[in-house]
Amino acid sequence: MPQALARQPESFLSSVVFGQRLLVLSDAHVGATPSEVEESLLAFLERAPTLGDCLLLNGDIFDFWFAYSRLIPRVGFHVAAEIRRVRRRMPVAMVGGNHDRWGEDFWERDLDVRFAPVRMELRVGDRRVLAIHGDGVTESHWSAVLLQRITRNPAFVTMWKHAPTAFAFWVVDRMTHSLGNTVREDEILRAASVRQRAWGEAQLAQDPGLGCIVMGHTHRPVLSEPFPGRQFLNPGAWLDGHRYGVVTPTGAELATWTG
Repeated sequence: MPQALARQPESFLSSVVFGQRLLVLSDAHVGATPSEVEESLLAFLERAPTLGDCLLLNGDIFDFWFAYSRLIPRVGFHVAAEIRRVRRRMPVAMVGGNHDRWGEDFWERDLDVRFAPVRMELRVGDRRVLAIHGDGVTESHWSAVLLQRITRNPAFVTMWKHAPTAFAFWVVDRMTHSLGNTVREDEILRAASVRQRAWGEAQLAQDPGLGCIVMGHTHRPVLSEPFPGRQFLNPGAWLDGHRYGVVTPTGAELATWTG
């Protein structure tokens, strides 16, 4: 396991049952996608309590989110407010992605959402579920590896927190494709998805007590069951067809929001 992941503690949710029907959503990239993507996400969040009894936002919900002490990014504000409304009706957890892991205490303090910057373990019924966005796990290009090291470096994060916000957002606007590759060639995405699935299935093999591993980042939906009753799930990207996943105490499934 990469060192950056190994150092991250799991959320305390691993010790309690989070729910019985977990909705999993990732890669909406709100702010860098058409307004229809945000509108559909808002509609889904409003209806989420009728589709499941708990919700996992597994990274890159926003194309950029940083926890400033006295500033909330205007792009994504409506989604953040809707997440708070959903939380009043069901448990919500969030794992950061390479676009939005710098939330610090904003999610827990202001939205009452359980947050982990890299990985989180929770329970659905009596199943252990490990959630990881997936960046930095199976990257093949040196530039992606370098960028992950920079953006996870505590000194860099501290410097960024104190940089003028106008400058920060100017840089982000010009680096958005490098940060998350919201638009990439199909061949690259397919290869990344294959590597990620192999990595996830290897984690299941190493930990027989793990019932499901959930990932995102590659924007490609995958559901496999390498061992009876134990699955690897990537719901795919919300920005591409309003995709999401469902995890239950006995299985997992891919789903599409139709409104």
